[in-house]
Amino acid sequence: QKTIEIEDEKQLRAFYDKRMSQEVEGDVLGDEWKGYIFKITGGNDKQGFPMVQGVLINNRTRLLCKKGSKYYRPRKVGERKRKSIRGCIVSHDLSVLNLAILKKGDADVEGLTDEKSAKPRRLGPKRANNIRKLFNLSKEDDPRSVIVRRPIEREGKKSYSKAPKIQRLITPDRIQRKLKWKAERRHRWEKSRAAAKEYNALVAQRLKEERERRQSYKEKRRSLSRKMSEKKAKAKAGAA
Repeated sequence: QKTIEIEDEKQLRAFYDKRMSQEVEGDVLGDEWKGYIFKITGGNDKQGFPMVQGVLINNRTRLLCKKGSKYYRPRKVGERKRKSIRGCIVSHDLSVLNLAILKKGDADVEGLTDEKSAKPRRLGPKRANNIRKLFNLSKEDDPRSVIVRRPIEREGKKSYSKAPKIQRLITPDRIQRKLKWKAERRHRWEKSRAAAKEYNALVAQRLKEERERRQSYKEKRRSLSRKMSEKKAKAKAGAA
């Protein structure tokens, strides 16, 4: 990372009306940047407001931000707030413009691309796909064989090395574990389905028994009422 101050307005005109993530050739900054290609990654204006990707204006505006918005952290549940942010288009009132080098040019730049400023990567990638991408491996190759190890040397003691735990690594154990979880979920589903079927059968049986009991009770009432009516009719006939 290096900060470069540019006073010439003509050199900066090539960046005007460019959006974030667009590429700019480095020849506009001078012969020392010949062959370089830059990518605009952001910037700040003179008051310190940052550029935000997706806001297609070249000045400052106030947006209603909520949870998940960039450059805003809500303090309460459901809180929203208007905040001043700058659009993603480069204009003349920026004080800082952040650039990333996509392609190195012919000459080295002191403190940026020369050998003295080059620092070896202390830690390698941790995710399995990133390790494959770094070493150009296929999906069948094992990333554990090429992981970047960090040597640890101590005076008077045995030296050893450390390596990160690989994340999202698909191994036979992982596949077997997922098959086990899937089988357990299916077993729980079949068990609950069988229990529900048994419960519904029991409820249907209870309803049937209740209907039969009520029907039997109604038939008994009808029979008793019929007998009482016949008895009364006989008593009236005898009295006559």
